[in-house]
Amino acid sequence: MGSMWQDKGTVTFEEKWPAMRPTVLKLLRQECVTRAEWQDLFWAVHKVCLWDEKGPPKVQKALQDDILDFITHAQARVLDQHEDQALLKAYITEWRKFFQQCNYLPLPFNQLESALAGKTTTSVTKKVQNDDSIVRKLMLDSWNASIFSNIKQRLQDSAMKLVHAERNGEAFDSQLVIGVRESYVNLCSNSVDKLQIYRENFEKAYIEATKAFYRIKAPQYLEANGVQNYMKYAEIKLREEEQRGEKYLESFSGSLQNLNECCVEVLVTTFRDTILAECPQMIKNNETDKLQLMFKLMDRVPDGIQPMLDALEEHIVSAGLADMVAAADSITQDSEQYVEKLLDLFQKFSRLVSQAFSEDPRFLTARDKAYKHVVNDTQVFKLELPSKTKGIGNKTQPESKCPELLANYCDMLLRKTPLSKKLTADEIESKLKDVLLVLKYVSNKDVFMRYHKAHLTRRLILDTSADSEKEENMVEWLREVGMPADFVNKLARMFQDIKVSEDLNQQFKESIRTTTKSSVAGKVDSNNLNIKILNAGAWARGSDRVAVSLPMELEDFIPEVEDFYRKKHSGRKLQWHHHMSNGTITFANNMGRFDLDVTTFQMAVMFAWNQRTNDKISFDNLRLATELPDPELRRTLWSLVAFPKMKRQVICMSGEVTSPKDFTENTVFWVNQEFAPIKNGKPQKRGKVNLIGRLQLSTEKSKEEDNEGIVQLRILRTQEAIVKILKMRKKISNAQLQTELVEMLKNMFLPSKKLIKEQLEWLIEHKYMRRDDDNINIFIYMA
Repeated sequence: MGSMWQDKGTVTFEEKWPAMRPTVLKLLRQECVTRAEWQDLFWAVHKVCLWDEKGPPKVQKALQDDILDFITHAQARVLDQHEDQALLKAYITEWRKFFQQCNYLPLPFNQLESALAGKTTTSVTKKVQNDDSIVRKLMLDSWNASIFSNIKQRLQDSAMKLVHAERNGEAFDSQLVIGVRESYVNLCSNSVDKLQIYRENFEKAYIEATKAFYRIKAPQYLEANGVQNYMKYAEIKLREEEQRGEKYLESFSGSLQNLNECCVEVLVTTFRDTILAECPQMIKNNETDKLQLMFKLMDRVPDGIQPMLDALEEHIVSAGLADMVAAADSITQDSEQYVEKLLDLFQKFSRLVSQAFSEDPRFLTARDKAYKHVVNDTQVFKLELPSKTKGIGNKTQPESKCPELLANYCDMLLRKTPLSKKLTADEIESKLKDVLLVLKYVSNKDVFMRYHKAHLTRRLILDTSADSEKEENMVEWLREVGMPADFVNKLARMFQDIKVSEDLNQQFKESIRTTTKSSVAGKVDSNNLNIKILNAGAWARGSDRVAVSLPMELEDFIPEVEDFYRKKHSGRKLQWHHHMSNGTITFANNMGRFDLDVTTFQMAVMFAWNQRTNDKISFDNLRLATELPDPELRRTLWSLVAFPKMKRQVICMSGEVTSPKDFTENTVFWVNQEFAPIKNGKPQKRGKVNLIGRLQLSTEKSKEEDNEGIVQLRILRTQEAIVKILKMRKKISNAQLQTELVEMLKNMFLPSKKLIKEQLEWLIEHKYMRRDDDNINIFIYMA
């Protein structure tokens, strides 16, 4: 072992270099090096650096001379070419060989790195990162100084000419351009920012050339081929340039981002307005593919999307309203057609947003805003609500009739009607869900609630629900779509009341059977008696009660029921709502015997003839007999003399009358002895006839009150919400208050600016709140 060690100074650079140099030259020239030569070079460098104190600088100097000598020959070969393209080709050939060797030649000289850095330790030196090695730096710096720095501008210009040729469809060896980029990236002497000269030269030139190319080509193409073809062209070119950039530009340097911005600017932004001008017509023609392309392009441009959103909104509003106006004659008469029309529009616009704009949230929002406008429009339908304005008569404010028609449609689906009979349970559910979808866009939801509750009341009282499970589902669905809890809870309470009433009825009938009172044995079958005892808070409004003289047979039952109920619930008072009641009477005339379903008011009128079948009775005498108020008597008589679609009416009258208003004190009425239901053209001798039609829930007077009630409730709700917000915030600006107020009330109605202003003034006057002393637009809560 000992024989291997030598004294320092016995191995000298002068001894070793002649054997090392041929391998170094072979490596520089890319000639074949054997494994033994490769390993000997490592060993020789190691020995010289270890044993010859003056060795390392000498090795560095000798290496430098050989590298410079090699580069000088390469330089001669490159500069022999005078034509730019030939110069570029020659340069790339030399560069590729040299650049490859920059990775190999430094490897055996690792020990030199340590020695020059002053580390003479014999332990295994930490591997020097190849990129930072002295030898590699020496090679690259020499190349830059001798060759690249002198001709880089010519090389760059040639490379850009090639890219230009490629854009025009010519093919060439892409390495010619890539080599120039590599030279820039690898020959930068700035160790902090290695890409500095690449960015300042190559990237800048590349982007400028791209801009210059399309500044000429793009307008020419647009001029020759029109906007729609140009959009395809721009889309293809953006993709092409992105792929070209990935090939020729340095990745991870931000170059691709810069290139992308430049291409969008020169291909799209420049022609933004020209392209967008075609948008409204494309939307109108439902050209979804073209719109999809426009959307992709405009989404890359600042403020490119907003004009498209405006065009979509405008289209939905104008097309939607035009469709509604065109179909006005049929849809105003038929709530089914109206709702179908609205849904049809919604689906049409949703399809457009889906196919043209991939359901982008911005376009969905524009669709919603515009559809809301269509749903709440008052051109086709108006619902006149009285506005309480001090000092002015009863002024009305028109609102959309949509919620009323939606409620009517729900009623048709939930009641036993020809429509609900022809649909399956799933179809009914789907259509109810559709109604809820439209309801989402309705501003005055409180109107829907009023009508929906009225229809439900009729269905529950007349027992005309098509499917009780669907009825209860509907209540839950209304809760899910955010209808106010107090409204939904009242509906749920109504179902509860009906169930409780059924049990009470049963118990009442039992109690009648056990009692021996003779008054009960009248002409009313107690088994068919159905008394609904309902919670006034959930069902009715006080002003709805109407006086009427009941037939004796019914009158006798009332104290019975009241006694029975008092025993069950002491302290509760029953109020009879006869206008909501109904029954079946047996009616006999010359044609036969018929069962007539009638309202209590119709029953009271018919019973006037009970003891005097053939008499003629005047309007005035009927008023005395029934004790009905004038408007109710007129309406009831009209339903008996002019019931729609009935060939023969139950009651006849004197004179020509076209509406209930035309009855005078002296108009005379009598029972029609020829009345009979007609089937297949023949009068029947038996049968059941329903004369109730639509159960009247409100009197003329209470109908006006109903609409006033809607307005009154809105006033209270607005006040309540303002106080709630102020209590929470303590201090709030007018603008913020308005925003929060609309958010809080949107599931009931959209408060108008006027309504909000009036209620703010009222609350300030009544000391619930005050304006800030320094700023009148700030409100402060007063406890």
